[in-house]
Amino acid sequence: MSDAVLVTDAEGVRTITWNDPDRLNGLTGVMLDIASDAVEQPPAGTRVIVVTGAGRGFSTGARLDGPISGTEPMDRANRLIRAIVASPLPVVAAVNGPAAGFGCSVALAADIAVAQESAYFLLPFTSIGLMPDGGTTAVVAASVGRARASAMALMGERLPASEAASAGLIYRAVPDDDFAAEVDRVVDRLARGASVAYRSTKQAIAAATLPHLDEALDRERDQQVQLFDTADFAEGTTAFMAKRPPVFQGQ
Repeated sequence: MSDAVLVTDAEGVRTITWNDPDRLNGLTGVMLDIASDAVEQPPAGTRVIVVTGAGRGFSTGARLDGPISGTEPMDRANRLIRAIVASPLPVVAAVNGPAAGFGCSVALAADIAVAQESAYFLLPFTSIGLMPDGGTTAVVAASVGRARASAMALMGERLPASEAASAGLIYRAVPDDDFAAEVDRVVDRLARGASVAYRSTKQAIAAATLPHLDEALDRERDQQVQLFDTADFAEGTTAFMAKRPPVFQGQ
């Protein structure tokens, strides 16, 4: 399973790559643990961390082909978000395709997100009877305001990368052919920058814009765990696997 996450280090850049392209980089608890370890324990000399996906997708979020219950899945997911935000190093999300569910959460938790124009951001949680998690109830609202955050969270509408950039949700959307070069430009600039100043800047921006992130993560965990036990979630996951519209009963 460790092959499902690739961690490489070169010239001061640690790259974490979700590596299950056949499942559009759907995430498991083990994959989250490996990524959290990689963010929390970079080798000496690391100046930038990059998170990206193999193949044609960044990540479609948690895999739904197994049972999900209890606090453990949420605690493992929240650990990664906290690690990204708390890291003293700049974290870049190189969004090479769809970023959905918790995959969207990871991309938006990064300090700088660069996306292909063909990519999109999606919070589809309510379509399976859940609520957004991974801190997105705080991060999205802090970035684009309550109205857009509510539309993304409640209606589960795709937000194309170009619109995400225009709205201020991500740093930049670029033509697919220019994506790799743009990521390299951003990463190279950060790798050559003043790392001590970056650390202080990250801390100050997080304190100013996400002062209640820990509370949001705890609140999402507690409420999501309750939603795991609902009939609507059971119906949502069954319908998702069967590729049919769900029929929710509000239970």
